[in-house]
Parts: sequence; C-alpha cells; structure tokens
Amino acid sequence: MVISEVLTLGQEALWVAVMVASPLLGMALLVGVVVGIVQAATSIQEMTLSFIPKLLVLVLALLAFGGWQIMIMTRFIQRIFEYIPMMLA
Repeated sequence: MVISEVLTLGQEALWVAVMVASPLLGMALLVGVVVGIVQAATSIQEMTLSFIPKLLVLVLALLAFGGWQIMIMTRFIQRIFEYIPMMLA
C-alpha cells in the first residue's frame, strides 16, 4: 500500500466522520439557537432549559438519520477490510 492510498483512506475517514456527525450536530445547533433566542426574548436564563429540547431532537434525528449513518459507516468499514489483503502483500 503506497502513501497516496493511505492518505486517501485517511481523507475518506475524515469525510465519513463529518457526514455521520453533521446531521446530529446541525440539529443540536439549530435547537440551541432557537432556545437561546426564546430565552433572550423572555429573560429566562435557566441553563437546563435547553437540555430537554436538544435531547428530544437528537433522539428524533437518530431515528431519522441512524440507518443512513450506519450504512455510511458500514460501507467505509467494508472498504477498509478490502484493503487489508493489499496491506499484507
């Protein structure tokens, strides 16, 4: 296995990590901003107020995107297993 293949595999690993994490992080960010705006508008400064909506949205996002995330990770792991014989040769 040459260095360019290792770099490509590393780049793909980073891309998979971004693709798997971005839906959950995006949803948490969106809910955090909305709750922050509501808190600022109502002058309620309770730190735990944003936890429950974020938790609920993350559970819903996992239900919605979980299958897709597992599919992306499974494809990547299969590619890694395909590279193992080339690494040993």
